[in-house]
Amino acid sequence: MPSPLVTTGWLEQHLADPDLRILEVCNLRDDKTYREGHIPGAMWAYWKSACWHETNRDFVTPVAMAQRFGAMGIGPQSTVVLYGDPVQFGSYAFWAFTMAGHAKLRLLDGGRRKWILEGRPLSPTVPHFPAVAYPTPPAGTSSMRIGRDNVREHLRQPQRLLLDLRSPEEYSGERVSDYSFKVDHGAERTGRIPGAVHLYFKDLLNEDDSFKPPGELRGVLAAAGLVPEKFDEVVCYCRLSHRATIGWIALGQILGHKNVKIYDGSWTEWGSIVGFPIEK
Repeated sequence: MPSPLVTTGWLEQHLADPDLRILEVCNLRDDKTYREGHIPGAMWAYWKSACWHETNRDFVTPVAMAQRFGAMGIGPQSTVVLYGDPVQFGSYAFWAFTMAGHAKLRLLDGGRRKWILEGRPLSPTVPHFPAVAYPTPPAGTSSMRIGRDNVREHLRQPQRLLLDLRSPEEYSGERVSDYSFKVDHGAERTGRIPGAVHLYFKDLLNEDDSFKPPGELRGVLAAAGLVPEKFDEVVCYCRLSHRATIGWIALGQILGHKNVKIYDGSWTEWGSIVGFPIEK
């Protein structure tokens, strides 16, 4: 399976491609940073509005994605390059739109951070593309996501590797969210899902937020005592599943491990459910 990643160099060379659409996915509702400067031609989206159902706490449907993309000038044949600010919001959108069924998705390796560190061009111009027809794609796939009941039913199953991609302080139960958050919130309890093994998502990335090459990724896994090949299934989670998508891409899309999934409710859900077990 070819990697979905594109490099910053490739993207800069293809900025003028007529069938290319670029989307910056941000963790904040405020687009101030985007308007000050973004990758030329990139549109902007707040992650919840782009990736979630309008009212339900669920993911964007194929119908809704087709409507949103069409209104943005993205057609079914468009190659959509996603990049995150921070990086995990691009990978999260890649995961969500994969489930919704867009065929030509790519992810900018390193996201906004790498592009800026390399001194590549930025533009304050907000692009506007004419709306296009986007017929509803065939039903997307939910094979890469699982829910809380499935996780609970398979706790400590020897053929399932449950990976916690959160920070060390979250995994140990010291905090609910990592130290980058001023307020420690995101669930009613601290701790981890029983049997979960820790793999900090940042260990899979370089300093510029790009993914480490396959050989180094294997070394990171080996150093953590992880041999994914020994398991029939790998399930990743974090606090709200953004960072879990970094693990999903590293293991499934780059290293080619089969049957890598994400528990989409992650700790925000698990840590707040009455009667669900935890470890510390």
